[in-house]
Amino acid sequence: MRIIVFFDLPVVIPRERKAYSRFRKFLLRDGYTMLQYSVYTRICNGEDGVRKHMRRLKENIPPVNGAIRAMKITEKQFENMEILLGTTTPEEDLGANKIDFF
Repeated sequence: MRIIVFFDLPVVIPRERKAYSRFRKFLLRDGYTMLQYSVYTRICNGEDGVRKHMRRLKENIPPVNGAIRAMKITEKQFENMEILLGTTTPEEDLGANKIDFF
């Protein structure tokens, strides 16, 4: 299983920039990798792992306006993602062996 987090947070005033930075650092510390700007992904071991990390996401929502969405998908669905422009990330280059790697 995998969680994909999409977010759009304001960064106009210093308080907003600090909240954005804290949220982004939380994602990185919690094992997420950046897929694109403001799109992060994390591998979870089954439904229990997804529930645990969804709870952690909810506990770390920044106190500013904006939008944060999370989507749970299977590895098969993630592997079927089509890249229309750009290159693959190092995590995507691991392919089917990524579970063995982690």
